[in-house]
Amino acid sequence: METKSWKEIKDNVYGKKGTERRDELERDFESFKVGLLLRKAREDKHLTQSELADLVDKKREYISKIENNGGNLTLKTLFDIVEKGLGGKVRISIDL
Repeated sequence: METKSWKEIKDNVYGKKGTERRDELERDFESFKVGLLLRKAREDKHLTQSELADLVDKKREYISKIENNGGNLTLKTLFDIVEKGLGGKVRISIDL
């Protein structure tokens, strides 16, 4: 049996980079990573979801949703969570 790389699997299942389905997969994965980064930062600050939610005037359920899937997160909310809630800074880069 031939072993395939993760790139080959993504190309076969989701299409090559630049196709609509593959781009959607990549966006979803980046959103997921944002959620994981926020969860780790919160845990590093020894905050519960409820404590973070109180700091940024959101509900605990909203923080949970973001941590489990960073999708539908506005930039304003991202900045509020990172700066007001976690005392950090957001850095954003764009690759063309």
